[in-house]
Amino acid sequence: MKKVLILFGGNSYEHEISCKSVNFVINNIDNNLFDYKIAGFDLKNNLYEIKKNINIDLNWKNNICKSVKNIIEYFKQFDIVFPVIHGAIGEDGKLQSLFEMFNINYVGCNSYSSLLCYDKLLTKLILEKYSIPQIPYIIYNKNIDLKKIEYPVIVKPCKCGSSIGIGVANNKKELIKILKNSLKYDKNIIIEKFIKQNRELECAIIEKKNKLIVSDIGEIVSNGGWYDYDSKYKTKSKTIISDIDNSIKSNIQTYSKYIFKILGCKDLSRIDFLYDEINNKLYFNEINTIPGLTDISMYPTLIKNCGIDYKNIVTTLLNN
Repeated sequence: MKKVLILFGGNSYEHEISCKSVNFVINNIDNNLFDYKIAGFDLKNNLYEIKKNINIDLNWKNNICKSVKNIIEYFKQFDIVFPVIHGAIGEDGKLQSLFEMFNINYVGCNSYSSLLCYDKLLTKLILEKYSIPQIPYIIYNKNIDLKKIEYPVIVKPCKCGSSIGIGVANNKKELIKILKNSLKYDKNIIIEKFIKQNRELECAIIEKKNKLIVSDIGEIVSNGGWYDYDSKYKTKSKTIISDIDNSIKSNIQTYSKYIFKILGCKDLSRIDFLYDEINNKLYFNEINTIPGLTDISMYPTLIKNCGIDYKNIVTTLLNN
């Protein structure tokens, strides 16, 4: 029986999302195949082993079994680690570098790929070289003349997920306000043209025995004006299988597979696109190497639609 560590938490702004996502793995791991333990990083990146058979939430430290002092030796007890950690340390390559340094097997992209995908600017610069269509953007700095910007625009920290620190500005006053908030999360900020009449389309990829399975296309039906943090996790936005035209669907699937390979991804990723219906243009938006795994998340919904149920998603990732 394979010994597995399910890892969550961390000191990123997405700690809460990790606490939601980890329950998916816990609830769907096959107990006949895997002997598992659960461990969480708190907001200071101290590691604790957690009692089994509980639902993880923000009060998870009430269920501590023990404090882990020697993290490396602890990780080495397991055949494989499943890091369900969104944001910094989990998706930016830091944790993956540690695993690689000490020959610890783990689920997901390697350190190099994780870094490239987590930093939106690096992703954009690389994919530009491969002619992947993207919305026009600039990188904010103090020398930019904000009067010359054509509104509306969407403002994004380069290194942050779950729509944290993102906002839409319709004028200079709004832009300054949103920039001030975005700069709390990252010193590098992308200012991108905001397309009002767009459809948010997503494609999931799971690797199974070195074969890429590319999902159908999912669509976000947001309860808000755009798919921000509250729409993702606090309101009743829907994730559905899209009825998009077959030609657009085919383009998204082709681009997704290509992007997955260009960026050196492994095991799983969700690739997001925007479709401008008025001008019939498709744009790459971003890629997530540890996509959300909550009960409303797109990734498990799309992979299940491929005929791989939730338990088999977890089994596939742990057996790759």
